Formats: sequence, C-alpha cells, structure tokens
Amino acid sequence: MTAGRTLRDRLRNAGILPSDGEERRLQKSLLFFATGLISLASMVWLSIYWQLGPRFSSNLPFALQLLLIGNLLVYLKTLNFNAFRLIQLSLFLFTPFIAQWSIGSFITASGISLWALLAPIGAVLFIGTRESGAWFFAYVFLTALSGAFDFYLADSPSSLPQTVPAATTAFFFALNFTGVSAIVYLLLRYSDSEKHRAQQRLQEAHQLLQVEQERSERLLLNILPAPIAERLKNSKEPIADGFAEVSVMFADIVNFTRIAEGLTPQQVFAMLNKIFSCFDGLAEQYGLEKIKTIGDAYMVAGGLNDQRSDFSGALADMALEMCRLLRHDFDVNDRHLELRIGIGTGPVVAGVVGKKKFIYDLWGDTVNIASRVTSEGIPGIVQVDERTYQRLRDRFDFHPGKVIHLKGKGNMQVHPLIGRRSVAVVGGGAKV
Repeated sequence: MTAGRTLRDRLRNAGILPSDGEERRLQKSLLFFATGLISLASMVWLSIYWQLGPRFSSNLPFALQLLLIGNLLVYLKTLNFNAFRLIQLSLFLFTPFIAQWSIGSFITASGISLWALLAPIGAVLFIGTRESGAWFFAYVFLTALSGAFDFYLADSPSSLPQTVPAATTAFFFALNFTGVSAIVYLLLRYSDSEKHRAQQRLQEAHQLLQVEQERSERLLLNILPAPIAERLKNSKEPIADGFAEVSVMFADIVNFTRIAEGLTPQQVFAMLNKIFSCFDGLAEQYGLEKIKTIGDAYMVAGGLNDQRSDFSGALADMALEMCRLLRHDFDVNDRHLELRIGIGTGPVVAGVVGKKKFIYDLWGDTVNIASRVTSEGIPGIVQVDERTYQRLRDRFDFHPGKVIHLKGKGNMQVHPLIGRRSVAVVGGGAKV
C-alpha cells in the first residue's frame, strides 16, 4: 500500500520543477494522469472489441501507446512542457478520428470519435479556457467532416469486410460514451483534488509566512518604538522628530572595566544580559522607551510616546527601582554592582539613523546633560538636573542641591533623588 502510494506520488510529481507555480504544477500533474488513463483505456477498448466484434487491427492502438509513452519519456528528458502538451493533445484529438475512418462509418465504429472530445476538455485543464477554443473548433470541424462523408466512409474499401453485429455496435456505443464520461469525470475529480492540495499548501505557506511576519514584527519592535516601526514600514522618508520636553536617563555600572578584567567574555555577557534584561522589564512596566545600551551604560527615555503623561515621574520611579534591584536582589546582582544614574529633561531630536543595522537614537543638549550628570554622579544615587527637579519636586523628596562642573557646560546644579513622597503638596500647601 505504501509502495503504491509512493509510486503514485512520484508519477504525480514527475517533471514538476521547484520553480513551477501552483497552476503549472496542476497542469503537469493532470496531463500525466490523463496520459495514463487514455493509455489504459485504449488497451481495454481493444481487448473488449476483439472479444465481442471483428478483429480490428491492433496497429493503431499499439502505435498510440508508443507515441503517448514515447512523448512522455522525451518530455522527462527535455522538460519541454509546451511541446509535450501539444503532442499529447494532438494524439488525443486525431487518433479517435483516424480509428473511426479505419473502421468505417460513425455507426459502424460505435462513435469512437467521441474520444477526441478529451482534447478540448484536456486543453481547458492543461492550457486554459481561452486557449482551449482552438482545440474545440478542431474537434467540431473533424466531427462535421466525418458526418459529411459518413456515407462514403461506410462503403469505402477501408471499411471492415464483415458486418458488425448490432448488439456489438450498441454495446460499444455505450462503452465509448461511458469511457469518455468516466475519464472526464476522473480528470475533473483529480483536478479538484489537486486544487485542494494546492490550497492546503498555500494555507500552510500562508501560516508559515504569518509566523515569520509576527517574528519579524517582534524583532522590529525590539529595536524600534511601535509608532516608529510602523512609519518605517510604510514610508521610505527619513524619520526625525523634534520633542520639546523629554526626560532622558543614563545608568552606568560603577567600576565595570575593573570588574570585567577578571571575567571571561561569556561571564561578562551573562552578567550584563541578566541585569539589562531586568531593566528592560522595568522600562516596559513604567511605559518608557529603552533607547540602547552602550557597553555597560543603559539609556532610557520618557515622553516619546503617549503611554505616560507623567513620564518624568515614571523615569524617577524606574531609576529608584533599578537601584533597589541591584542593592537587594543578589540573584540578578551576584557581584554586588552599583549604578550611577543621571536624568535630564528638555528638548531632543529623535530618529532612525542609516538604512542598515539602523537604531532609534536621541540627540541634543538634553542627552549630553543626562550623560554628564551620570558620569559625575555618586554610586547608588540618582541625580537629576534642574529642569527635571522642577517637574518632580512636589512628588519626590531630594537631598539639598549641589553645584557640579560639567565639561563643556560649566557649573550646573543637580539634585540627588531620595524617593517618592508618601504625601504630596497641592496648591497653597494643603497636603493629601
């Protein structure tokens, strides 16, 4: 059973190229199937005719077998499907008429020319509806020609020397109609079955494509914010936006270079991946945008999307949670690392740089201030610039501000963050 199914599958797929589309695959498969059916039918027809009627010459059916199979073998060697299809359809069309003219009249031959109807029907299946018109016209022309000369063909010397019994003629009329109808039915059924298989393959390919598309979407969203990713997919224009008010945070691991000297590259990667993965989770939790990692530095921003209106407060909460995480969770921070964290607020320009291996990045004085506030910070302490302090002072407690010198900026006041207040001052001093 398995061997038979394997042989059938090999015959169905014979001559099919990987580059063939679904329609061409179906045409090739159907023509192979039709060739097999007609070869078998001609053998059965001849054997039955010999049993019930006169001894009709076997030369024509045998020649048909050789031509059908020979053309098939040539096709498998050359893979010229157009020539193979043309020759097979021509054999389907002309051989039944030649057989009828050899036997005698339409009646004497029991309507054997009806088998030629398989040529235009096959043309619909193997070529297409538009191209099949010529084949149907040829069939109608040959049928009309046979009808016009039927009387002369019946009395010609090429007719059979003996009278075909009426019962045999009637039987073969029924056999020819049944045979042609059966082959047409089997071809249509086989065509429908192959179309269902093709649809199933397309559905499977579509599902795989959807999986790959979802994977690509997730990958893109891991690189870019969702609105930026959507714009990048739908437009080839450069993406650069100005924001009047954005809070930017940098977090550096204290003494990372010295700590990393004693570790293997794999250990360094595992350490950073564990910590930064936790930071990624916090950024998502607080509705903030992770921008990038730069060595041992982690950069995140608030105000680039509509998820949080109080983005400065969310960034401060995240910064405090990052410090708490490294201070208390030794499963994540088994080497007791500390952070310097700085936050700056102000205008930035955000966009996608380049066309290959692109990143979403921020530029502007605000980014520089946040970076320098971080580098001048105290381990384990979150420092914010004056503008951030003005946005947070009613909801967070701070140590007294201090003035530090920032390279390229001069003296600047920064404010060490303590934590969120349990009560907030509202309006004229009322507490809630």
